[in-house]
Amino acid sequence: MEQLDVPIVGAGLSGIGAAHFLQSRCPGKRYAILEGRERLGGTWDLFRYPGIRSDSDMYTLGYSFKPWTNPQAIADGPSILAYIRETAESAGIDRQIRYGHRVVRARWSSADARWLVDIAGKPPIACRFLYLCSGYYNYESGYSPAFPGRERFAGQIVHPQHWTDDIAYAGKRVVVIGSGATAVTLVPELAKQAAHVTMLQRSPTYIISLPSRDPIADWLREQLPARSAYAVTRWKNVLLTMGFYQYARRFPARAKRLLVSGTLKELRDVPDAALHFTPSYNVWDQRLCLVPDGDLFHALRSGRASVATDHIASFTEDGIALTSGAHLPADLIVTATGLQLQFFGGVAFEVDGEHIEPARTMVYKGSMVSGVPNLAFASGYTNASWTLKCDLTAMFVCRLLAHMDRHNYTRCVPRRDARVGELPLLDFSSGYIQRALPTLPKQGAARPWRLYQNYALDRVMLERGPIDDAALELS
Repeated sequence: MEQLDVPIVGAGLSGIGAAHFLQSRCPGKRYAILEGRERLGGTWDLFRYPGIRSDSDMYTLGYSFKPWTNPQAIADGPSILAYIRETAESAGIDRQIRYGHRVVRARWSSADARWLVDIAGKPPIACRFLYLCSGYYNYESGYSPAFPGRERFAGQIVHPQHWTDDIAYAGKRVVVIGSGATAVTLVPELAKQAAHVTMLQRSPTYIISLPSRDPIADWLREQLPARSAYAVTRWKNVLLTMGFYQYARRFPARAKRLLVSGTLKELRDVPDAALHFTPSYNVWDQRLCLVPDGDLFHALRSGRASVATDHIASFTEDGIALTSGAHLPADLIVTATGLQLQFFGGVAFEVDGEHIEPARTMVYKGSMVSGVPNLAFASGYTNASWTLKCDLTAMFVCRLLAHMDRHNYTRCVPRRDARVGELPLLDFSSGYIQRALPTLPKQGAARPWRLYQNYALDRVMLERGPIDDAALELS
């Protein structure tokens, strides 16, 4: 049976980053990236819908160790995929990827101090430590509610997660159901060729427009070496994001007025703009939607797109009937209704023959779970770029592995303190979060079990904090 030191599960943005840190900070470790699909890139290879792009700036979504040099701060999917591929190829990481290796189960044996990793249709692999970089949602299917009368619709219905190049929308009437990041990306792009696009939402979302190019980053690149300019821009954007998040949490009414007034100013000539763009919840109760250069607002002002705020009564043969009595004609319906969260990438876990239920565990330092030995997972932020936290997690894993090697430890396992109260893992009101909460691990009310969604605090804890603490059992 093949034995590895650290298999990495997933060849997406976080998996390639994890491999870089493992190569550079833990040289000599035998590792491989186990990727269930046949291509590198994860999300950025899977999603192919028109206009696919980042929903945060690339100076923070990009890796800390590899400067993003493309002048587009808000980048399209193909550019991000090329960046991931270049990162993998330049470091030789691409040669360590095993495609078609879908991990289905991992079994820990305390007697042997190792994992047995079961891979669909292939021999198992033994390892001392397992690192999950498989993302946070189900790659097989997105979330699509059971809409009444769906079978009656004579046109095509597609979820963005399953978009293919042969889906025709030019000259057609399109309804996009949803108001999140995917919907606000799709609407302006589809509107370039469609006869008309309607964004159908149950409730409004906060939308903010930012330039697709960062003028400060452009200036810094002219003045400084690429790596220095990237680092300064990265910290600038981190601090601005953190500052606005804290402002919104401390002064929710002011933050709401600021964002809504900015949107309504962009849409001053669009009918019922206040109705469609004044959310009922506070800023950052859900993730903000970013539109580069106000492209959504341009589409709405031009009349090529519109918004309907209503509930679906039923699909009809030629569109959607709303509870208000209105009818939206459609030839194509796009259900941008969200993702299905999937913890552990769908991998089943056993520890000494006992099945592990994620919902009965607690997250340790946002990167391990209680009662499960020698396992780490990459996770990101809900209020900032995903990769910021993934990079910190990778640094922590490397520090942990080095610490175990120095002291001849073969096992590390977080142990819950019964005195620490439980909290939901994520404090977000978004539907995809609320649907999954009962199946997710808990967070604790105090460190090191608490998730603060704060890059500065996490950097201190994960990059510089002590490895050996009371909550982590090393043996």
